[in-house]
Amino acid sequence: MSAPGYRSTRRRSPTVPFGEALLAGLAPDGGLYLPERILPLPTDWEGVETPGELAVRVLGPYLGPGGAPPGLFEEALDFPLPVVPLSRDRYLLELFHGPTLAFKDLGARTMARLMSRVLEWDQRVTVLVATSGDTGSAVAAAFAGLPQFEVVLLYPKGMVSELQERQLITARPGVRTFAVSGTFDDCQRLVKRAFAEPRLSERRLTSANSINIGRLLPQALYYLWAALQVARLRGGEWGELVVSVPSGNLGNLTGGILALQMGLPVRRFVAAHNRNDFFPEFLRGVRPAFDFKSTVTTPSNAMDVGAPSNFERLHALLAAGLAERISGESVDDAATLERIRVTAEEEGYLACPHTAVGLEAGARDRGRGGGGAPTPGPAAGPPPPRSASRRANGIGAGVATLHPPWCWRPHTRPSFPTSWSGRSVAPLRGARRWNGSATPPPRSSRSCRVSTP
Repeated sequence: MSAPGYRSTRRRSPTVPFGEALLAGLAPDGGLYLPERILPLPTDWEGVETPGELAVRVLGPYLGPGGAPPGLFEEALDFPLPVVPLSRDRYLLELFHGPTLAFKDLGARTMARLMSRVLEWDQRVTVLVATSGDTGSAVAAAFAGLPQFEVVLLYPKGMVSELQERQLITARPGVRTFAVSGTFDDCQRLVKRAFAEPRLSERRLTSANSINIGRLLPQALYYLWAALQVARLRGGEWGELVVSVPSGNLGNLTGGILALQMGLPVRRFVAAHNRNDFFPEFLRGVRPAFDFKSTVTTPSNAMDVGAPSNFERLHALLAAGLAERISGESVDDAATLERIRVTAEEEGYLACPHTAVGLEAGARDRGRGGGGAPTPGPAAGPPPPRSASRRANGIGAGVATLHPPWCWRPHTRPSFPTSWSGRSVAPLRGARRWNGSATPPPRSSRSCRVSTP
């Protein structure tokens, strides 16, 4: 099967091969690239044992003749992506085990290696990155020291956590970082203006946000890997998924929609937003397309995006009849912090604010019934065992991606029980890990590590 070409969402630029779309970032007409056709999942994808092997089989055919060079995906995805069971048939997909503790590590490391292989040895590229906190450090770590690249990071001053800022300003070869007086949306506008600036036409620019197709495609792997692991935890039982996705710039959700189009059985996606609620309002029909809102500050800062870039892709995909597969939820700060407390008490699991938004949105979706499955985090999970009564009750499974739990900004850090107040809290390695049995291990007062920043 031949590889697809890549076409702009605005349809005013020619179709190009993957390598050209990867290095360009934005299409010449200002649109975002999408595959002109979606390839079905290979028949043997369910037999993979590692994320790297999954990427070879699923993403390789999208790259053009020969697919990916041997070892590229295995090298990029050399960290675990565990699925953690919760009570009531729910599951969390942890994506914070990469080198910078951000879920962006998966896409950034893959993209850096793909770009390095596509470029000629004497070519040089400047990678422009707008970050709301975690993208920048993941991209910096992925590209640092590669001789063909110069990386320029823009982040909103005072709107990222202390740990995120330390990662962003860490000295790395070939990386420069700038704090911008404004919001993430302002950083994003600066990047897009740079691409349109004639005086920079001689300087080869590319992007490393999820506006780049090389960052976006690997995010489809989250859902495929999560569904595969959940099915194995459930004794090989498969079924439709309900997926709750903590959402900001909408790249994660777009990756899920691509997985759906490839053939992953998904009943519905829940776009879980914080108070930056443009997309849920759009889905409810109360806000027009592209009528974006100003960014507001919340505890889930990596999702503080008022004008999500990937909405342009989703808008194009929704026009293809996918709107009925997505619902939206907006979770305020109080509900986010309450969900963290409830999850810690009931599960012995400390969720960060981003994950808590997904958990709360999933709980609301499940509570409305209508066959909806519970969906914590950017979730994916099979429905209940194939029993008509359980399906009728709307019991299912969800899988959530987690951000690391120490990403609150100091001025928004919530007040928890006395022993947590004013501190950053990280789950111990190995906390809430068990063999998937119905009964979770007992909670322990030593289930988290607390350190004063």
